[in-house]
Amino acid sequence: MQVSIACTEQNLRSRSSEDRLCGPRPGPGGGNGGPVGGGHGNPPGGGGSSSKSRAAVVPRPPAPAGALRESTGRGTGMKYRNLGKSGLRVSCLGLGTWVTFGSQISDETAEDLLTVAYEHGVNLFDTAEVYAAGKAERTLGNILKNKGWRRSSYVITTKIFWGGQAETERGLSRKHIIEGLQGSLDRLQLEYVDIVFANRSDPNSPMEEIVRAMTYVINQGLALYWGTSRWSAAEIMEAYSMARQFNLIPPVCEQAENHFFQREKVEMQLPELYHKIGVGSVTWSPLACGLITSKYDGRVPDTCKATVKGYQWLKEKVQSEEDKKQQARVMDLLPTARQLGCTVAQLAIAWCLRSEGVSSVLLGVSSAEQLMEHLGSLQVLSQLTPQTVVEIDALLGNKSHSKK
Repeated sequence: MQVSIACTEQNLRSRSSEDRLCGPRPGPGGGNGGPVGGGHGNPPGGGGSSSKSRAAVVPRPPAPAGALRESTGRGTGMKYRNLGKSGLRVSCLGLGTWVTFGSQISDETAEDLLTVAYEHGVNLFDTAEVYAAGKAERTLGNILKNKGWRRSSYVITTKIFWGGQAETERGLSRKHIIEGLQGSLDRLQLEYVDIVFANRSDPNSPMEEIVRAMTYVINQGLALYWGTSRWSAAEIMEAYSMARQFNLIPPVCEQAENHFFQREKVEMQLPELYHKIGVGSVTWSPLACGLITSKYDGRVPDTCKATVKGYQWLKEKVQSEEDKKQQARVMDLLPTARQLGCTVAQLAIAWCLRSEGVSSVLLGVSSAEQLMEHLGSLQVLSQLTPQTVVEIDALLGNKSHSKK
């Protein structure tokens, strides 16, 4: 018999990731690990058993509220945080492969980037089955094989949704989640990924089917955790509730776009999910595809993402009137960056890292010099005082406010 456990916000805060993912532990007095008050935990015989005859359960003290616990790597200065409220520790800066690997840059440059990142403490590398039609995963897999780093020393994430042209090669059906992930593993030349993301929500697939399929690939050892990408807060909560109802594995994090001009979801919606159900955030595009570096300045240089084949939509976007207004706001931030002794790009990345519940910010770079600049944002993070953040909000004029 399956027992649904209703978890309150308070006991979620006090439970470890193993409790949430694997179920309750036996009490100190023994027992079979059944839920307190449920049929599995009651002794045989008639009713009327007193509370003294049951295994005592000693609750853990609540974890301190506020920012995620951080540690700093020796020799690298990299900071590490928990992925949501799971036990997985990830570098607060990760390396993404969108547009760059298998497309914009050579394989040699990609290897240089991965090597520099790893040597500076980055342990999170993100890709997807759709990036460069699978070439990004192949490039990443070849580099990892050549480097020979310990598999236990880094975290690989991939995303499933767009896998091919056939109707059965896209979406979040049980068939495509399992077959799509196996295809990713073949290209990556890995036995498992650390996190598999659902790369968008799928209205054609029942939520129960999605959660059951994600639980299956984890139980089969093809992935260790699963998460969502570009899902709404309501959809994430539905997946969590479904996992609780059927004793399945819930998602641990959401991948969301976040930068100076895209802030409401990460600032207003995801922190509530982090506190209530332990879902953290991995954010991407901290520079809005280069806009926040003032790279474009009214024109599109040959080296930017907007010139890559298949990204005409990005070129049109950065030349729109709205984006020109945003570029003007970026220029207004230059004095603040100079005062902190950093570039606008470093300021923007550090600003993303200060958001509550954010586990890691993914970087998209095309050169080692650019990567080193972005890694320098860690030194800026400690300088972002509440007063500085207020000044930035005033310059941007778009601070998110609760609608309650």
